[in-house]
Amino acid sequence: MASPRLETYCCPNRDAATELVMNFQPDVFCGVCIGSASVSLLLTILQLLPKKGQTPRKMPKASSSSTILLLISVCDILGGLGMIFRSSVWLGFPGFIANISVVNGTSVWPSAFCVGSAMWIQLLYSAGFWWLFCYAVDSYLVVRRSAGLSTIVLYHMMTWGLAVMLCVEGIALLYYPSLSSCENGLEHAIPHYITTYAPLLLVLVVNPILFRRTVSAVASLLKGRQGIYTENERRLGTEIQIRFFKIMLVFVICWSSNIINESLLFYLEMQPDINEMPLKNIRSAALITWIIMGVLNPMQGFLFTLAFYGWTGWRVDLKWRKREIPWESMSSSTVGENAYPSPVNYQSSIHDSKKISTTDSQQTDEAISMLSEGNTSGDDRLTRSSPIYQGW
Repeated sequence: MASPRLETYCCPNRDAATELVMNFQPDVFCGVCIGSASVSLLLTILQLLPKKGQTPRKMPKASSSSTILLLISVCDILGGLGMIFRSSVWLGFPGFIANISVVNGTSVWPSAFCVGSAMWIQLLYSAGFWWLFCYAVDSYLVVRRSAGLSTIVLYHMMTWGLAVMLCVEGIALLYYPSLSSCENGLEHAIPHYITTYAPLLLVLVVNPILFRRTVSAVASLLKGRQGIYTENERRLGTEIQIRFFKIMLVFVICWSSNIINESLLFYLEMQPDINEMPLKNIRSAALITWIIMGVLNPMQGFLFTLAFYGWTGWRVDLKWRKREIPWESMSSSTVGENAYPSPVNYQSSIHDSKKISTTDSQQTDEAISMLSEGNTSGDDRLTRSSPIYQGW
């Protein structure tokens, strides 16, 4: 699981709340983390591998949205590997881990492992949060026709730059001036927790707003294409809205326990003695949410692939081939009424006005297809008769 308590535990003089959760059935907790992360890792890779019997549908080029979705899955996979490695060492070498509690220990390796593994997990999941925020921004810009593959460079700079900067800054403030003197006061811990949860709260607050505006822009785009809003187009807009809802639902399910647990632990830290009887229920709630975090945090990778692509099946095609990103082109209820022009070869005999109209329709269809790519649930929304599909 990903929690700033992992870094706080590396302090020999850690606070009582951190001591409470980190020392509660550590073997069971590490086993839960290994099991959940392993299952999520295997299922995520299974979801991303090409499947037998699937006919790849062509797209002219990989969109920035599809690249972002893949990078989110990569961050989850690498973060899950970090959890498995950290928990395996914790279980396999208890004597090695016990040296972290020694204030003036002779070996620096236990502390180095503790800090390094915690930073790895935090950095990868923080980067995943920033990529999810970039996905919401890119979805809105795609509909506004202000994004493309060129913007992916900016997303890389923002995501990795902010993730590294916040992670390093939080760790530096927590361990200042040395590892043995950290957690002496809240001035050390609070900045670290803020830098850890800032991207998570950003996604929780801003992404729903951006998704809502994107859905509204999609509806306007579909209406403006023909001047009418048919049942098929309404269905397409609804499915895009459902896809955004599933993404946010997975995020809330996987990370709400972290916010609840952190709130409970901070409340316990404010008490003179956390072992008092009136605080028993709060301690129990903190321990329960701690275990829930160990289950749900690593499962984000697999659940996100379900939200992105749906269930892709078990039949893996291990033959090497260049995999093309699945996508959908748009269908119209008035294809027979020439709502879309027939596939044509752009020759000099075609009027310039028709070229402009076809190009505008293609740009509209491409923007919508980038939002619905990976979703293969519908056959009546977009058909291969669309000029977008046949033109590439």
